[in-house]
Amino acid sequence: MVNKKFSNKILLALVYIFLYAPIAVLIFYSFNESRLRGSFTGFSLKWYRLLFEDPEIISALYNTIMIAILSTLISTVLGTFASIGIYSTSSRKAKLILNINYLPVLNPDIVTAVSLMALFKFMSLKFGFNTMLISHIIFSTPYVVLSILPKLKQINPHLIEAALDLGAKPFYAIVKIIIPEIMPGIVNGALMAFTLSIDDFVISFFNTGHGVSNLSIAVYSMAKRGINPSINALSTIMFAVMISLLLVINRRTKEEVSV
Repeated sequence: MVNKKFSNKILLALVYIFLYAPIAVLIFYSFNESRLRGSFTGFSLKWYRLLFEDPEIISALYNTIMIAILSTLISTVLGTFASIGIYSTSSRKAKLILNINYLPVLNPDIVTAVSLMALFKFMSLKFGFNTMLISHIIFSTPYVVLSILPKLKQINPHLIEAALDLGAKPFYAIVKIIIPEIMPGIVNGALMAFTLSIDDFVISFFNTGHGVSNLSIAVYSMAKRGINPSINALSTIMFAVMISLLLVINRRTKEEVSV
């Protein structure tokens, strides 16, 4: 029994090494003074400094943050009211709407990206910042809905009925009773939307225009021009941000479960 547990731990360790060894190497060489990846000539922050002196990267960083913030705010509002609407409908209609909500989640990113691109072309929209923002809102909103619905099911329905019986308007009851009760789910949904927006490449690549790119597209463009150590620095920063957000989400989820 002891040997079996020990072998399972070794197997688990090997799996994690296999998954994270490339990332560890990337982070290690992001601090390499030399441009060559094969030799480590000394510790340096040169590539991080050059990274933030690159106007292309600064522009991509600005677009990434702005699109992530705006899409998170809009998709969180839409997802919150959509979740309340689904919760308030009959069981059969709620299942139908929820199944429709699953489609963007289960669809491959390439299918969603090409579909949105075709829609924007059909509507004769100019590709650029706005089309990328709309596409991020569309693919983030279903995740927000899935984060909020479980919290809605935990609400005591008698609270809403009591508020309405006491003369509260439906919108007032939503703002003052429902939303405070489901706030942890709203925050988790917002964090999920923000994470998805920063991390996205495929949907952004197909729905952007000339001169508008986010960090993932910038990394792709830099990689096509050849090996650049700045890519290691940028990838390290993106990895650190994503890990931080995931840790926050996991911590909030554990706190909710313990409560």
